[in-house]
Amino acid sequence: MSEEQFFKILLIGDCGVGKSSVMVRFTEDSFTESYISTIGVDFKVRTVETNNKPIKLQIWDTAGQERFRTITRNYYKGAQGILMVYDVTNMQSFENVKNWSKEVENYSDLNLVKFLIGNKCDLEDERAVTKKMGEELGKSLGLRFFESSAKTNDNIEEIFTELAKDIDDKGFNVNPQNKKVKINTTKKGEGGKLMCCH
Repeated sequence: MSEEQFFKILLIGDCGVGKSSVMVRFTEDSFTESYISTIGVDFKVRTVETNNKPIKLQIWDTAGQERFRTITRNYYKGAQGILMVYDVTNMQSFENVKNWSKEVENYSDLNLVKFLIGNKCDLEDERAVTKKMGEELGKSLGLRFFESSAKTNDNIEEIFTELAKDIDDKGFNVNPQNKKVKINTTKKGEGGKLMCCH
């Protein structure tokens, strides 16, 4: 019997766009209005069925703050999939996607699968970035585009299952030699900033 496949997935994007909420909604099917900003990196695991076989997704939530950038860059290597996330109510987070895309080009493997995610689409009254703008940016960067809401669970399941399928279709077969991942980062701590991350 063959070993279960592992795919390493990274969530990247500005602070506050909802990366943690997206990860927790997918892995634990839960949502909270406020999260403490991710310090460095955090990760969770969930197994999905792709092409009639189980694939374990190791999902890494990276800090968006500039001061953690050198830490999070270390996690690009070996990733098979990346979700670049922006907040549809925050134009700056959308404009910064191009910078994140350059980071991916500079620090990750070129063959990986990348999606563009416009998160918090439930906040229609506060929307600053139209769906068409997201679609056009995704097309210009060569990325599949989705809008999502961790709060309402809109498209969350589809994003990860489609990502896993696209990675598998590329022929990745990842069985990490060291499955016990040791990290000394935490989402808790004094002085953490609470923010809404739909």
